Amino acid sequence: MTAARSAGAFADASLDPEYKHRRRGPAVTTTADMTDARGGGRLVVDGLQKQYRLDGAEVPVVKGVSFTIEPGTFTSLLGPSGCGKTTTLRCVAGLETSDGGVISLDGRVLSTGSEHVSPDKRDVGMVFQNYAIWPHMSVFANAVFPLQVSAGKLPKKEARKRAMEALELVQLDAYAHRPATALSGGQQQRLALARALAHRPRLLLLDEPLSNLDAKLRDTMRNELRGLQQRLGITALYVTHDQSEALSMSDRVAVMNGGRIVQEAAPKELYFAPADRFVADFVGRVNLIPAVVRDRDANGDALVEAFGTKLVTPCPAGSGTGAEVTVTIRPESVRWHEASVDRPNLLAARVARVEFLGEIVEYEAEIVHEQTTVGRIVARGAPMDSPAEGSSVFLELAPQACRVLAA
Repeated sequence: MTAARSAGAFADASLDPEYKHRRRGPAVTTTADMTDARGGGRLVVDGLQKQYRLDGAEVPVVKGVSFTIEPGTFTSLLGPSGCGKTTTLRCVAGLETSDGGVISLDGRVLSTGSEHVSPDKRDVGMVFQNYAIWPHMSVFANAVFPLQVSAGKLPKKEARKRAMEALELVQLDAYAHRPATALSGGQQQRLALARALAHRPRLLLLDEPLSNLDAKLRDTMRNELRGLQQRLGITALYVTHDQSEALSMSDRVAVMNGGRIVQEAAPKELYFAPADRFVADFVGRVNLIPAVVRDRDANGDALVEAFGTKLVTPCPAGSGTGAEVTVTIRPESVRWHEASVDRPNLLAARVARVEFLGEIVEYEAEIVHEQTTVGRIVARGAPMDSPAEGSSVFLELAPQACRVLAA
């Protein structure tokens, strides 16, 4: 069946006899078939390279990217625009031909640079940023269409069954007869997800699928998406520039910059133990404090000089006396006191700005040493427990909350 004939055959789900049967009573299928059917595959990307020709020159976009996603886990590629994350995803999907490296799924080689398996034969599903919903089709027709035109297309009855199962998974089975254009933004996102899941892929690829939703709906949908991925046990690779999405949804996060992965780790490790200044600054808010290593104590922690004061902080090996380093601490880890207390890493400060953000208050304090302002620190705390603007306070930088990055 051609794509055109397929679109015509299923453009109106209300004409489908099996769909009419479903509308008269409870759905006769459940999601059990999908949740137990296949599970996720193991994706290995090794030394991936991709370049584009611009103005007569070859410009590398992906520079030797390597990572592994274990079956049934959720990994995010996180980074700023132009870092190569979407190109990496498109190479995995087969929408771009790589220039080097190997991509394999469950041991089956999909790409080597010289060899390229077409997208429809890779056993992957993909959700695009703009959803790519066909506006002239019904919800049901959108979900079933790929099953009718893909390689090894299914018999008509099985295709209908799988399409309705996928719609049921995302709670759109009751809307199957509606025109796709009658759906809200969140419902269209669900429909795009159902279409990707209908053929039960071993790998689900998602290219910033929540970026077009408003903030509240985005929070709701990311919880639903993560819950669905876990229920199905499908392997997922997610691309985003939103660090809150990556941290809240992922088992592993790979931060990309300049076409390379600069750190791959579990979300908490990435947040509290960044590998370098870029990761620390990109993933969440952070204070970056220039310092010099002066000594080490009996526990191996460093005594660093910053703001004219000695601070105690964990410090990686190799940062010897006299080394210039950067001390990092997250704003929510900074504590304030009205009066001096007998604790390490205490800094005198004056509150220069207080900003109410609803669930938190953010304030910026000028660090004062010998009656001179020597730096600034941003802190965050509960709305009912924040210093007043213009007040003199003491800021506590707990040693266990500090990290040292080499210069």
